[in-house]
Formats: sequence, structure tokens, C-alpha cells
Amino acid sequence: MPPNVEVRRSPRRRRTVSAYREGDKVVVMVPSRLSKAEEEQWIATILERLAERERRRRPTDADLQSRARELSRRYLAGRADPVSVRWVANQRARWGSCTPDDGTIRLSTRLRGMPGWVVDYVLVHELAHLLIPGHGADFWQLVGNYPKADRARGYLEGVAAAAHLPLEADVPDDVADIHHGDGLHPGEEYPHEAAG
Repeated sequence: MPPNVEVRRSPRRRRTVSAYREGDKVVVMVPSRLSKAEEEQWIATILERLAERERRRRPTDADLQSRARELSRRYLAGRADPVSVRWVANQRARWGSCTPDDGTIRLSTRLRGMPGWVVDYVLVHELAHLLIPGHGADFWQLVGNYPKADRARGYLEGVAAAAHLPLEADVPDDVADIHHGDGLHPGEEYPHEAAG
């Protein structure tokens, strides 16, 4: 058994086996009636499931690139084709950024562990910038092709508010492009409908 695994047997637990992280160890809860061989088999199974769940919640740069291409195909008719998509740790004031000139997309490592549909939304937002650099009505129409866009924006706004991140609403696109590059900022306000 790996040294970072602690097994806790419970007489009240009848059928289920579960695991969770506690610091840098994994706690596995098992019924006390299991034999040592059954326990080892269940531990191997539950550790594999836990690792798979964590891989899904923490995609690699290659996973992000693949996911971005799939999202472009599905929601942007395949028109946005990023050259690279990667995680970066230096984005404290935004969730993602894009450089349309060279086709690069960067996502803040603060998104790791957030639900996949939220990460997908940030990817769609940045993919749309490969096609339309600013935040005009045509841009938001493209982003609106993602069905969970409003829900994901609300989620990110809640995270930003809970973390007391500065709100960067109403920054003109030309200022954002010159001083910060383009990107999705925590607390940024988003039009829900095109002005008409």
C-alpha cells in the first residue's frame, strides 16, 4: 500500500468504499467486514478512480489544446484554431488571455479544479477572441453559442466576489489591449444581450 494512504475501517459502513484527500494523504473509508485481500482490491480501485477524477479536473496543456479544438468545432464552427493553449501561473487579475496575432491562449492556473463547464466557458471566451479581438456585441454573440455561458459567468463572478478580487468592469477594449492584452477578467461585467 502506498505510504500516503490511510485506511479507516468503519463498522457502520456496510457496502460503500470512498476516498478523499486530507492534506497530502488519501483517506480511504472501508467497511470493517472486508478481508485484507478485498480491502487491497478496493483501495487499488478507489485510488485509480480518484486519480482519474483529479486528471479530469486538472487537464494538462495538451488536454486544454485538444479541448479548445473540440469547443471551437462545436460552438464556433471550427473557425478558431489556436496555435497553443496552456496554463499559466502569472495571471492574478484575469481568468484567461489570448493573443490573436500569434494564436496563443493562456488560462490562469486558478481555474484548475473548477468545474469543467467553467473552464470550457473560459476557453470559448478566449477562442472567440481569436476571431474577434474586442468585447462588442458580435463577440458576445459568439460566446453565447456556448450553452452554459451565463451560468459560468455567474460562477466566476461569485468566485471573484468571494476572493475579493478587484472588479475591472467597463475597461475599454483599446485600454485592455494596450496595457494588459485581451482577456477575461474576474468580476468583468458581461452584456447578456446585444444592445439594440
